[in-house]
Amino acid sequence: MSILITGAGGFVGQGLAAALLTSSSPPPSLILTDVTEPPMPSLPPDLQHHVRRLSADLTDTQSRQSLLSSAASNHDLRAVYLLHGIMSSGAEANLNLGLSVNLDSTRALLDDLRSQHPGIRVVYTSSCAVYGPQPEGTLFSEDATVSVPLSSYGTEKLMCEFLLSDYSRRGLLDGVVCRLPTVIVRPGKPTAAASSFASGIIREPLAGKEALLPVRRELKLWNCSAKVVVRNLVYAGEIDTKRFAEKGYLNRVVNLPGRTMTVQQMLDALERVGGKEVRDRVKEERDEVIEKIVYGWAVAYDTKRARELGFTEEQELEQTVRDYVEGYVNK
Repeated sequence: MSILITGAGGFVGQGLAAALLTSSSPPPSLILTDVTEPPMPSLPPDLQHHVRRLSADLTDTQSRQSLLSSAASNHDLRAVYLLHGIMSSGAEANLNLGLSVNLDSTRALLDDLRSQHPGIRVVYTSSCAVYGPQPEGTLFSEDATVSVPLSSYGTEKLMCEFLLSDYSRRGLLDGVVCRLPTVIVRPGKPTAAASSFASGIIREPLAGKEALLPVRRELKLWNCSAKVVVRNLVYAGEIDTKRFAEKGYLNRVVNLPGRTMTVQQMLDALERVGGKEVRDRVKEERDEVIEKIVYGWAVAYDTKRARELGFTEEQELEQTVRDYVEGYVNK
């Protein structure tokens, strides 16, 4: 059996690939794709032969069809994880590019899948950016809260959510939509996400570099660790989706577990782990564009649905920072 992961060049895609191979027996065949050939995930040598890495432009019909043909050439395609996309700041800066990648290519790929692989499990990574601001104290939920995104990125994500849920209602696909909190700490280089600073203010100081903080320290963010979000994505590919209907849920959407933290609390956790010298490498330099985007995001979520369905709860932020130091800084 094979599993396809789009957007597999990113940190979450790399972590997901490694988790899928190390948690399954026998390991599946993985097809990893991105606009450029993804790197090989960090895997033991005896598992690397289970991975094929392909470059594909999902906005192009021929490239997309070639990818699906390759994915199903030697194995039955069991599941698809859709992780690709133009991140929030990038989608806001370039409307046409965001629409092409985040909306058009996703719809085209879903249509290809329902035609060629009817009923296949599709895990779609959405975002809390689908919600707009609500009155103070609002607890955001999948069914009770009306989504009014205040960014093109959030709008594009919401439209894809609706489409996959409708295709699942019709039995054309078997979808699970996972709304991810801001994932920290991401190794590597900064991304075009408006929330990229949330990883940067921890990652860069621990590497001995200065980091810019573009927002107020009292800003609250709904965030999660990379380790837990990967674990929950693996679970989303395995869950019996009949449970959504059995519990009376109106759609296939799950707000993944996270934690509400102020930027100040994130800086405090950094100082507890790395010391004051490390914390002092964070320099405040406000960016009104970034602030406008992130202040439009919800900060408190009802994760009852995720708990009832068996998704993993989030860990403490300080443990997340320590995990990053152990996994990346000290290697």
